[in-house]
Amino acid sequence: MTKARNLSSLLDATGDVVSTALDNVPPSDNASSLTTGTLPVARLADGSITSAKLDNDAKVVRSASAPSTPSEGDLWYDQTNEVLKIYQSSVSNFVKVSAEIAVLSSVTGILYVGQSTNLTLSGSGFLNSNLVVNFLQASDAIDVNVTVTPTNDSSATVTVPSSVYNNVTNGNIVTIKVTNSDGKSSGNQTITASAPPYSVDFLVIGGGGRGGYEGGGGAGGYRTSYNNETSGRGSSAQTALTFTSGTVYTVTIGGGDAGDGATSGTAGTADSTSISGSDISTVSSTGGGGGGYAGGSNAGGNGGCGGGASSGSSAVGSGTANEGYDGGTSAGGGGGAGSAGSTGYGGTGGAGLASTITGSSVTRASGGSGGPASSGTVAAQAGGGGFGTYSGDAGDGVVNTGGGGGGYWAGGSGTAGDGGSGVVILRMPDGNYSGTTTGSPTVTTGVGGTDTVLIFTASGSYTG
Repeated sequence: MTKARNLSSLLDATGDVVSTALDNVPPSDNASSLTTGTLPVARLADGSITSAKLDNDAKVVRSASAPSTPSEGDLWYDQTNEVLKIYQSSVSNFVKVSAEIAVLSSVTGILYVGQSTNLTLSGSGFLNSNLVVNFLQASDAIDVNVTVTPTNDSSATVTVPSSVYNNVTNGNIVTIKVTNSDGKSSGNQTITASAPPYSVDFLVIGGGGRGGYEGGGGAGGYRTSYNNETSGRGSSAQTALTFTSGTVYTVTIGGGDAGDGATSGTAGTADSTSISGSDISTVSSTGGGGGGYAGGSNAGGNGGCGGGASSGSSAVGSGTANEGYDGGTSAGGGGGAGSAGSTGYGGTGGAGLASTITGSSVTRASGGSGGPASSGTVAAQAGGGGFGTYSGDAGDGVVNTGGGGGGYWAGGSGTAGDGGSGVVILRMPDGNYSGTTTGSPTVTTGVGGTDTVLIFTASGSYTG
């Protein structure tokens, strides 16, 4: 019948509702008087009240755990989580009548190429089980799902699977989203794949000290990590560096001290050589100490390796721990990375050290020899140190070996030898070499069949 009513047809003379006008309402609100399975459940848009009939086989269960033998359409009020759920045979499980929306707000951690790592996911609506994490990278043909158990509703940890890290390309952006156990997916977050940190061996040698007016110059300090080779002053090999992709590592090459013809003066110290970066401890090798001057400061200079004293003095220059030895006394030789300078007029410079970091054995960082008291010259040890001389110009330390300059005798005339400049040598696996440098180092790949070697003879940088 029509829903239109005049007020006079709804109310009697006393103002009470005429019962025959309520034809849309079930006859009673007592459950015992209702037709089996029929309940008033909704008011329709036109204002009428309707009723619905529940399937006689359907069950509504209120309990802390799910019913053991549910059927399609069964309702369960989950008392533990205070959520109404309905059984769907298509997924063989109860699902919320109103699903929880998954939100992925951030992904932290690092996705390394070729290496397993953990990522931390943050957001909301993760629920308590079966969170599906999707990794997508189209150009690398990656579309991988991983199912994890969330830590809680707003946090989860996922281990990047090998099917992702073994196929992703360095620098490519990977898209990540999550789908919770209600089947609701989040929006996307991204992470950029990067090369993992890698080990880099080094040899760092400071600039060589100048020769003096008698004493020989000390070699630059010597530090190495390569192949268990000895560092200066008999110390063990140091720990290799760990480089990170994209980080700039700065190389500073120490210059050698310039010798002169002065008959008096102060033994100086050459410049240090170093390699530094934001994520490593700086490796620095001290410049060598200069040779002592007669008539001035008789002592040799302190440094990576100490300078030799002038005649009549036992005040030698001291070397530095883990870098190099002391100089010799009485117009002695400058200290080397491998031994102290010899004492007395024309003392030989201290020995250098050999390294195979470049693929062949090369000796560097020997001290300069002192000036002899009679004619002639005194050869320096192998490793770049300069020769000492009675008269004339003493030998310079060899560039990029850190060798000390030679001294000359006080009774003669001439010029003390310059110290040799320092050097930095890096060695890393071929596959890790980025190819990004400044300062024009010499680069050799395939050393030993596997490694790349960079030799910096001037200051510059390398980007991991």
